[in-house]
Amino acid sequence: MVKAVDQAREAAEFQAGDFGVGEYLGAVIEGDRVLTHLFECPHPGYRGWHWSVTMARALRGRNVTVDEVSLMPGDDALIAPAWVPWRERVEPGDITPGSLLPTPDNDPRLEPGYTGGELAAEEDPAEWAATRAVAGELGLGRERVLSMEGRDRAAERWLEGPAGPDDSFTKHAPGQCQTCGYFVRLQGGLGRLFGACTNEYSPFDAHVVEIEHGCGGHSDLVEKKRGIELPEPVFDTISVDSSLFD
Repeated sequence: MVKAVDQAREAAEFQAGDFGVGEYLGAVIEGDRVLTHLFECPHPGYRGWHWSVTMARALRGRNVTVDEVSLMPGDDALIAPAWVPWRERVEPGDITPGSLLPTPDNDPRLEPGYTGGELAAEEDPAEWAATRAVAGELGLGRERVLSMEGRDRAAERWLEGPAGPDDSFTKHAPGQCQTCGYFVRLQGGLGRLFGACTNEYSPFDAHVVEIEHGCGGHSDLVEKKRGIELPEPVFDTISVDSSLFD
């Protein structure tokens, strides 16, 4: 079988087609009467790969037959990165118009709507329990609401984001968002730290901002002069020297 290099090359060339078969790289003994011949793959897109032709001979047989031909990567081969499931590849902002991102049943950011979400933590839980029961029987309300973990994760993400308290805009801002007239607080637990910007000239307009965030569009930043100073008129058309009826 060691001498059957030509037969192995012929089998490799038949399998390779336009990929081609390069120099002979040697042979590897796989077991009793089983041996693999290796040939270089010259294709530029498969750097470091080689053709592997496994040949076998039957017990007390004289003829060597080709068992398998495959293209295999070497130690320095250019190979594709490890497969990553689609759900793990999705990143923030990947949802585009027309695309759908299903929510798993066990998403820790959400909890069943009948729990009441933030309303379940109010001072009168018995009253809200009755309200939730009636709403559930009537099929009213949202099927899922934001859980405590969902709120915490959103808060951490927003605090570390560009609208948080430590960005470059805040360092140069004349005041914080919580003292700005364009700042509108969110409802619920997230409203303790966050709100929305309504200043159309601010880069954070329609974005969630943290209360200690700030930008150059603060409402308390008022111009000292309004308009421009006009020169004295050349002709006085307002005052008169005497009455027309004298």
